[in-house]
Amino acid sequence: MTLFDRVFGGNDYNYARTVAAIDDAIAQYGEGEAVSFPDTAYSLPCYYAVTGEKITTLGEMKAAMATIQAKMTRNNRLHDAFESGIASALCAEFLEALKYIHGATPYEAPECGHLSDAFVRELGVPLVTGDIPGVAVIIGAADTAEEMVSLVKSYQGQGILVTVTGDGIRQLAESGYKTGTNVRVVPLGYEMQSVIHVVSVALRAALIFGNITPGDFPALAKYTMDRVRAFVNAYKPLSDEIVSYGAGAICLGFPVISNETENMFRVPKSLIQQLDTSKWNATSLEARDIKIKITNIDIPVSFASAFEGEIIRRGDMQVEVDGSRVDCFELVSTKDAAEIEDHKIVVEGPEMDEIPVGSKISLSYTVDVAGKNMQPDFESVMERKFHSYLNCIEGVMHTGQRDMIRIRVSKATFEAGFRFKHIGEVLYAKVKSEFEAVVDKCQVHIVVDAEKNKELRHKANEVFAKRDDRLKSMTDESVPVYYTCIMCQAFSPSHVCIVTPERLGLCGAVSWLDAKATNELDPTGPCQVVPKERCIDENLGRYEDVDEAIQKYSHGALEHVTLYSLFQDPMTSCGCFECICGVEPVSMGVVITCREHAGVTPLGMSFSEMASMTGGGVQTPGFMGHGKQFISSKKFLKAEGGLGRIVWMPKELKDAVRERLDAAALELYGVENFTDMIGDETICTDDPEQLLEYLSSVGHPVLSMEPFDM
Repeated sequence: MTLFDRVFGGNDYNYARTVAAIDDAIAQYGEGEAVSFPDTAYSLPCYYAVTGEKITTLGEMKAAMATIQAKMTRNNRLHDAFESGIASALCAEFLEALKYIHGATPYEAPECGHLSDAFVRELGVPLVTGDIPGVAVIIGAADTAEEMVSLVKSYQGQGILVTVTGDGIRQLAESGYKTGTNVRVVPLGYEMQSVIHVVSVALRAALIFGNITPGDFPALAKYTMDRVRAFVNAYKPLSDEIVSYGAGAICLGFPVISNETENMFRVPKSLIQQLDTSKWNATSLEARDIKIKITNIDIPVSFASAFEGEIIRRGDMQVEVDGSRVDCFELVSTKDAAEIEDHKIVVEGPEMDEIPVGSKISLSYTVDVAGKNMQPDFESVMERKFHSYLNCIEGVMHTGQRDMIRIRVSKATFEAGFRFKHIGEVLYAKVKSEFEAVVDKCQVHIVVDAEKNKELRHKANEVFAKRDDRLKSMTDESVPVYYTCIMCQAFSPSHVCIVTPERLGLCGAVSWLDAKATNELDPTGPCQVVPKERCIDENLGRYEDVDEAIQKYSHGALEHVTLYSLFQDPMTSCGCFECICGVEPVSMGVVITCREHAGVTPLGMSFSEMASMTGGGVQTPGFMGHGKQFISSKKFLKAEGGLGRIVWMPKELKDAVRERLDAAALELYGVENFTDMIGDETICTDDPEQLLEYLSSVGHPVLSMEPFDM
């Protein structure tokens, strides 16, 4: 039996059962029955990406089988094997889509099944920054549960996104290993065909971030090979079904590593036999040319970005720090070098093992830094990093910032030996490594004393207030330069953010001060200085300098960008945006939604559907991705009348921006409690007439504005 026999045999098996499954579904529901995955704007994403055709009904799915069959050529050539592999993958997608028919919810924990567009977009920034250096696709079960746990933990500890298909899921569950999208260990499903859900993630990444035209398969395959660093680990025995899926994976640039010995064929750099599964990690990273950032931190548990979404429940909690109940804060303070002893970590007060289990404690940590290039402006930049640093610790959960932090440490992490001093070790190591260009010396002072923290918190708040006063006074007009941010070009090659004091990066993670610090730390890096000396139109926010930067850093893909307009050359989006806005033509206002909101907007579209109209570095007049903080900026939609155009937002988003938005609206329009005038899902969902009725009843300022000049 040859490799071709196995691929073709698996393909034939997948095709036959897909045809039978579609026929059964049509017999039960009829050809007009809708078919789709939930929470995606890409219909059946893999078929759409490969062919450019959307499938919405069972009848269309039945007809599409002819397209799949056309790929099932049977010449003994690698091209034919790869085409058959893609055909098998598309069959797998159809089989999985049929599970969701008629609104069914086929998967229960620990299986995840289909992964939403929001999940794909959330991967954007960490994939770009290298916090997720690769994607492991594990198929089947190891000889022992311990072996499976060891492999998964090795990847998780390196920050790699792990997906598991087959009985390996059961092995992880029986071992009590924590899985889920929040810890980036994703059990797809027990059936082999469920592996298509991670393939779908890769292909949607190409559509969302890469601006790949659906149906342009050569460009699609090049994108996944060059920019989605995925690989497959397949445990023996390998069925012909799995082998056919493997051919599809290799076609997309994802090498397959296996310990199979029966009828196992080797293809250099693509199909690799490695009998020693303890070497799979090293073999996989080498095959995909993945370089892991090694950070040696002296703590007794793992440290990796994979733990950032970990949730510590109350019953699993050793201790809790809660700034809303007790005095807590985190602070960076610039000192003279003579005042600092490098790597000095002091814990003032009781250590964790001296505190009763489940206690809610008062805790603060002050990180003193010194360096000849250090600037006070960088203090807040460093503090915002603390959230990520502490969440990367296995068994530690951190939320909030400044004096409203919340930290939970799990019992398991405590039992592994983790103590308060290790918080200091993490903060020291990360500040020194990430800010090495400006920080020469660093020390950490941790206080676990309620009385002392009460006094220290008051002093810290004075520092925060002074910073806020300075930031509030910073406007686009008050600074001499803007900055580019092209971090996302690893996935969205033509996208460029222009970051200003009043318009942060659309991901919400890069402010003007962040960009300034990044430029200082890495002068040749993603944040480059953009002069603002040649203003063409102040109202639009158009500058010759910005246009020149856009042309240069988009490699000629873009010629013009305005900073304050939704219609005239709006800024591009990569796909990582926190929010997206679009024109609502009935009210002549603007609807905003965010990735946390899964519902439909008055535009008749969800976040995913709106987001599919922009992203990938394209300009879409009338739609724009942006950060949450930009909503309350006096520069938001300035060219179209300003933030008074906002007519609808999800309630959760309204509450998050309420204070700043109300203050800005009061200053601009003399309107009090403006946020209450904005509709949300409790007032209307997909009915623009109902929205207009509400806007009229509250006297929304949009009703007195001129119609859009579209």
